[in-house]
Amino acid sequence: MEFEVLKRSHLKRNIIIGVIVVCVISACILNFTQAKYREIQSIPLINGTIHYTPYDLNLVAIYQENATGEYVEIDTVPTSGYTLNESESYCEINDTKDNTITIEYQDGKVNFLGLTKKGTKCYLYFDEYQAKDIILANNPTVSDARDGAITGALTTNTTGTIYTKQDDDGTSYFFAGNINNNWVHFAGYYWRIIRINGDGSIRMIYNGTSTSGTGKGTQIQTSAYNSSYNDNAYVGYMYGSTEASSYSETHANTTNSTIKGILDNWYRDHIENTEYENSISTEAGFCNDRKVASSNETWWADDTKRGYGTNKTAYAPYSRFLTTRNSWAFTQTPTLNCSQSNDLFTTSESSKGNKKLTYPIGLITADEVVLAGGFGGSNNTSYYLYTGQHYWTMSPRYFNGYYAYVFAVHSDGSLDYWNVNSGSGVRPVINLKADVSFTGEGTASNPYEVA
Repeated sequence: MEFEVLKRSHLKRNIIIGVIVVCVISACILNFTQAKYREIQSIPLINGTIHYTPYDLNLVAIYQENATGEYVEIDTVPTSGYTLNESESYCEINDTKDNTITIEYQDGKVNFLGLTKKGTKCYLYFDEYQAKDIILANNPTVSDARDGAITGALTTNTTGTIYTKQDDDGTSYFFAGNINNNWVHFAGYYWRIIRINGDGSIRMIYNGTSTSGTGKGTQIQTSAYNSSYNDNAYVGYMYGSTEASSYSETHANTTNSTIKGILDNWYRDHIENTEYENSISTEAGFCNDRKVASSNETWWADDTKRGYGTNKTAYAPYSRFLTTRNSWAFTQTPTLNCSQSNDLFTTSESSKGNKKLTYPIGLITADEVVLAGGFGGSNNTSYYLYTGQHYWTMSPRYFNGYYAYVFAVHSDGSLDYWNVNSGSGVRPVINLKADVSFTGEGTASNPYEVA
């Protein structure tokens, strides 16, 4: 009897142990099964994390753009300084692209949405985060409110907003109004960003050795636009023959204007053969719009529209900002297009324009001034182009039979115009390459720097 009781006792114990073992195994199986059907899992990498659905993702190949613009394979997800190239990145199943899978990248993490099948392979391509991307990220409000007729100066604080308008290369994003986040420190000087050109390059205007927005320090010197004034030729950033008998001879781009010589010398002394030169775009151009205004757009009955010699001639910018009575228009219509290739000043390395520049440097246009918040006939001491100084644009106004006139920015911030042999400020304009990257925030205290 004692043996039988002992036997029953062992049986009970073994049953209990068996139940425990079964429970443990069941729990493990249940946990494993649940893990398979969890929505998201993560693979921690050296510099980042890929989020994926378990068992579905068999291969992830990661490529990163290098300094020469080529993609090289890497084994980490970059955590900063890069953006996912969504048009290049893709997933495939059995060598067929699967367009139902969405790839997202943010803060060093990649999310795959829509993975449902085993054997999925995904390929990720990362591009360096370029200056354009950084500027747009810091200005999340994108507006087309200034794409059309403009009826007055813009004085309000528009920090965080950037405006759009088409130029010859695509969509341009430009700054306007009273802002403090378009500062760049480059080549030892401070600059204000005018716009992102349609080709992605960054156009900016000289502001001197400090972030003081006013005073003579915002320009490199004062100068005449051209020392001579008594011919249509002198509205040109470059010009051809004086006393010529044709438009083409007059505007042949064979002689430097006075102001172009000053800008070329400044570029040669401060940027050429330095580390900064590699960041300058030689593709972007500068528009000296010498297209003759069409008929009935000026007040002279004897406006010849010829554009040569001493013939009275108004140029196209005149008709965008003034009325036929020679007064400032109530609505002004700036453009970012340059209608004549001969007027788009570019270097020989560019694929467009007249290729007449020795150095990739120029001036702001009257159109860019009005887009930025200036206005013909209205002062504006609040927008970012106001310096309290007169300074030149490179947009011709007219030749009145005796004097050549070019638009300028008045010391009160309004758009104005001067006889070309008048003394006014010189503020260089340059374009940074589309593939440069920025550090900093664009503020006066923490300006953008080319990385």
